[in-house]
Amino acid sequence: MPGRFVTVEGIEGVGKSTNLAFIADRLRGLGHDVVITREPGGTPLAEAIRAVLLDAAPGDMPPITELLLMFAARAAHLAQLIQPALDAGRWVLCDRFTDATFAYQGGGRGLDPAAIAALEQLVQQELRPDLTFLLDATPEATAARRSDRGTNDRFEQEDLEFFRRVRQVYLARADAEPQRFRIVDASRELQQVQRDLADIIATDFKKSI
Repeated sequence: MPGRFVTVEGIEGVGKSTNLAFIADRLRGLGHDVVITREPGGTPLAEAIRAVLLDAAPGDMPPITELLLMFAARAAHLAQLIQPALDAGRWVLCDRFTDATFAYQGGGRGLDPAAIAALEQLVQQELRPDLTFLLDATPEATAARRSDRGTNDRFEQEDLEFFRRVRQVYLARADAEPQRFRIVDASRELQQVQRDLADIIATDFKKSI
């Protein structure tokens, strides 16, 4: 049987890394062979592109360059890790995927979503996530978490208005695809967030998705 492709999305500071590990542990507890990966990145080539994307000085990278680099990394990630794992029957759990591109490069940078959709089709063909967790919180609610990280990359240095636009696109995509998205209020205490995640996993992953 083919594996399943699960993604975790959200703006900076919503706790994706912590909750990604929690989701993986729960899925493994159900007997699934889980591969954890991230975007941009996941393979040596894609990680090298990630470094270019995150380490550039603010304002030095044109938005269209950023978009093309995102999909260049994604093409390598898909060919070298995601698709082979799915074909082998493994479950792939990915920290962000193309929803993030629509949110960050589309909403945040103002690029044409039609251009993003064209690249999505070119690079991914028919592959889309089977289920997406959207960890949702306002930029105001996550500002302290972002600042507590210390050294911030180019995206983490963006202002509140940027993250408001990103969040708006995430929520619009979730509203357009309710069968795929599961929205979790990430502004609450971690224990409450993970209780919701556990309930979703118990409901959605004990049956075919």
